Amino acid sequence: MRRQARSRVLLTFICFVFGAMLGFSYQHAQKEAPRRQWGDSEWKKEYEYRSALIALQKENRSLKQQLVEKQEELATWEEKLAEDRSNEAELVKEAEQLRMHVGKARVKGKGVAVTLSDSSYIPSEASATDYIVHEQHVWKVVHELLISGAEAVAINGQRISHRSYIVCNGPVIEVDGTQHAAPFVISAIGDPDVLSSALGLAGGVIDELVEDHVDVKVEKQKDIVLDPVFAPKP
Repeated sequence: MRRQARSRVLLTFICFVFGAMLGFSYQHAQKEAPRRQWGDSEWKKEYEYRSALIALQKENRSLKQQLVEKQEELATWEEKLAEDRSNEAELVKEAEQLRMHVGKARVKGKGVAVTLSDSSYIPSEASATDYIVHEQHVWKVVHELLISGAEAVAINGQRISHRSYIVCNGPVIEVDGTQHAAPFVISAIGDPDVLSSALGLAGGVIDELVEDHVDVKVEKQKDIVLDPVFAPKP
């Protein structure tokens, strides 16, 4: 009995599936029937539409490829532009440093101030000339500061350059034609620790100045401002 029941159920399921397939085939045939009834003109239009669609798809792919190439080209130009700007910024920075070193630009920064004064004590039997600051004393300090990395130097506020000259003129010294009396304050922008250490080396500039009876004072400063060479006077 159970075997007959399962056979009936299986037969019923097969009939149901077969009926569903017949129904789907009938509906599909109904939908395709109008198209099979098209004339030559309709088929020709459909062919033209499909051809136009294929052409548009082909053109679209070509435009996409061109867009990708243009984007790559734009990226290359952007990289080149960034590189040019970087080079330009480096050139501007180098020009600014050159102007600073030749004294053509106003500069500001930390550094040292070295004060050279005539000796406060002159023995009665000695010559006063041996106890005052001379041009060579000022030059010693300036040279030591420059070779130790000073970026800009001024004497009593007067900026000097690579073409400056310093000469004694009686009790005063002359810097590029401008006279200055002692004490002489030599200001230099640079690393204060390096500059002061260089001056204070054993047997170095300060020791030589003291031996020549020159009073020397070195101060580290955080904010030094030096005007350019030949700056117009207020």
